[in-house]
Amino acid sequence: MHINEMLAEAEKTGQPSFSFEYFPPKTAQGVQNLYDRMERMYDFGPKFIDITWGAGGRIAELTCDMVLQAQAYFGLETCMHLTCTDMGEEKINDALRKAYKAGCTNILALRGDPPREKEKWVATDGGFQYARDLVAHIRKTYGNHFDIGVAGYPEGCDDNKDEEILLDHLKEKVDMGATFIVTQMFYDADNFVRWVGKVRERGITVPIVPGIMPIATYASFLRRVNHMKCKVPERWMTVLEPIKNDDAAVREVGKTLVAELCRKIMTAGIVHLHFYTMNLAQATRMVLEELDWMPTTTRPRKQALPWKQSLALGRREEDVRPIFWRNRNKSYVSRTQDWDEFPNGRWGDSRSPAFGELDAYGIGLTGTNESNRKRWGEPKSVQDIASLVVKYIQRDIPSLPWSEAPLTTESDAITEDLIKLNQRGFLTINSQPAVDGVKSTHSIYGWGPPNGYVYQKAYLELLVSPELIPEVIRRIEANPDLSYYAVTQTGNFTTNAPSEGPNAVTWGVFPGKEIVQPTIVETISFLAWKDEAFRLGVDWAHCYDADSPSRVLIEKIMNEWYLINIVNNDFRDQRTIFELFNGLTVKDIDVPVTAPNGQANGIHKETNGDSTGSGNAAVAAVAAVATA
Repeated sequence: MHINEMLAEAEKTGQPSFSFEYFPPKTAQGVQNLYDRMERMYDFGPKFIDITWGAGGRIAELTCDMVLQAQAYFGLETCMHLTCTDMGEEKINDALRKAYKAGCTNILALRGDPPREKEKWVATDGGFQYARDLVAHIRKTYGNHFDIGVAGYPEGCDDNKDEEILLDHLKEKVDMGATFIVTQMFYDADNFVRWVGKVRERGITVPIVPGIMPIATYASFLRRVNHMKCKVPERWMTVLEPIKNDDAAVREVGKTLVAELCRKIMTAGIVHLHFYTMNLAQATRMVLEELDWMPTTTRPRKQALPWKQSLALGRREEDVRPIFWRNRNKSYVSRTQDWDEFPNGRWGDSRSPAFGELDAYGIGLTGTNESNRKRWGEPKSVQDIASLVVKYIQRDIPSLPWSEAPLTTESDAITEDLIKLNQRGFLTINSQPAVDGVKSTHSIYGWGPPNGYVYQKAYLELLVSPELIPEVIRRIEANPDLSYYAVTQTGNFTTNAPSEGPNAVTWGVFPGKEIVQPTIVETISFLAWKDEAFRLGVDWAHCYDADSPSRVLIEKIMNEWYLINIVNNDFRDQRTIFELFNGLTVKDIDVPVTAPNGQANGIHKETNGDSTGSGNAAVAAVAAVATA
C-alpha cells in the first residue's frame, strides 16, 4: 500500500496515525534483537515503518534483508531508504529490484551524506548527483509501482542553510515524481508550521510528514541535536538540564515535551507523525501513551484477518491459511514462498505446489543449545514438560519449541482448561476457543471490516501418549460434532474427517461481502505441519547431551506419542472439546526418567547430531492409563 493512500485515509477519517524508523544494527545479535523489537512494536499500531540505507557492502545488503523480513514475515508496510552515496546506477537498480521482489511499494529517495572519509559529497562514477535524479530514475523505471518520498529541511541541512535554495530543490524533486515529504527531526513547532506555509507557497501540494525524535536520555538527545544542528526551545533546556543525569526522569519530562510538540503540529493540520526510534521502544511508547494513541481494549489495533498478513510480493490478497502455523507465522510464509499463487477466497489443493521441505528453508528450532536449555530448563519427567507448557499458558515464559511468540489474550477464556489438560499429561500445542458471533470490532476476537460478525469453532491440538490415544479417539468418534486428525512422527495417520477438503474453523460475515473463511483445517497441510512439529521436538531434544534424561524423555515423546488436532464443529459449544479428556491422565507423570548408565544432563558431550533412540527402553515411566 502506498504511503500516500495511508495519509489520505488518515486525513479522511480524522484519526491521527504514525510510523517508525529503524536502522540496520552492526552485529548479528543486534539484528535479531531489533527483529524481536519490531514485532513487539507492531502492536503499537504504526501505519508503516522505514529502514535507513547503509551505503555499500554488508549494511546495504542488510537494509534489503530487513525490508524483506518486515514485509514478508511481520506484515509491516515498509518504506526503504535509498541514497546516491557510493551507488552507481547498477547498484541502484539492484536495490530497487530487491525492494520490488520483497513486496515493498515505498521508497525514500535521498542524496545521502558524504562517506566518512570525505568532507564533501561527490557523486559516484555512473551514479546520480542529486536526489531529484534518483526520483526521476525510479519513476522512469518502475512507473507508479513505488510511492516515492523525499527529504524536507525545515531548519536547513548540513551543507546548505539557504532556505530558498532548499525549497527550490524540494520543488524539483516533487516535479520529478516525488509524492510525499519526510522532514528531518526538529523540536521547534512554530518554525515547522512557518516552513510548511513556505512549502505550500511554492505550489508543492504533496503530503508532509514531520520527523519526531523522542527523548530517551539527555546525552543521546544532545548528541542528535548537535549532529542535526536543530533548534531546541529554551524552555526545554531549562527543564531538562537539572535532571540530565537521571535517565528515567529525562524520559518522563521528555515524553511530555515531545507530546506537546506533536499536538502543536497536529493542530496545524498535519495528520501523520514519523518517529525516529533509534531502534528503541520505550521512549516512543511513552510519547504515544501520553498522546493516548496506543491501542487499548476499547480501541484495539485493527486487523484485516485473524492472523498476521504477509505483504510479500504476490501475497497481499492471500486470505486463507491452515490453523496449524498459528504460532509460527514466519515458518508458514517461508515454506509457501515459492507458491505461484496464494489462496484467495477458497483453499485449493496444497499438494501442488507442495509445502517447502524443512531443510530447504532452515525451518527448525532457533537459538543455541545453551540458550534453549536456559529458557526451558532440563525436564526429566512428563510433568516437567507439562509444567513448562503451563508456564507458557500463564505467560511466565514467552515461547515454546512450537510457539515463537507469547500466548495472546484470545486464550484467556480457556486458560484454566488448558492448564488442567497439561497437569494430567496432555501437552497442548495450539488452541482456540469457540466464538458465536461477536462484533468484528471486538477487542479480543474481532477482525475484518466494521459492522460484521466473526465466529470460531473450538480447536485443540496436543501431544497424546500412545496408551491413551485409543480411548481419546473412541470418545471423539462417539460424538458426531467432533472431527480429528492424529499422526505419529513416522506417519501412522488416522482421521474421521469425511474428506481431505478444508474445514473452516474461523469465518466472518460482513456487509456487502461473501462469507470470509480465513482459517481452515485440512489433511495435506496437517501432514506438512506434522513434519515440522516433530522436527522442532527433536531439535529441542538435541539441545541436551546424548543419553541425558532430558534428551531421552523428549525423544521418547517425539518417537511414540501422537500429534492430534480436534475440531468441535458445533461453534456454540465451548465445553465438549475439554470434557473429552475427563478421567484420563498419564500414569507416573511425575516419575523422572532413568537415562542409560544413570547419566545426568550435560555430563557427556554429544559426539554426533543424530539420535538412535537407544535410550527408549529406559523410559518405562512414560506410560499412561485411563482412570475412572
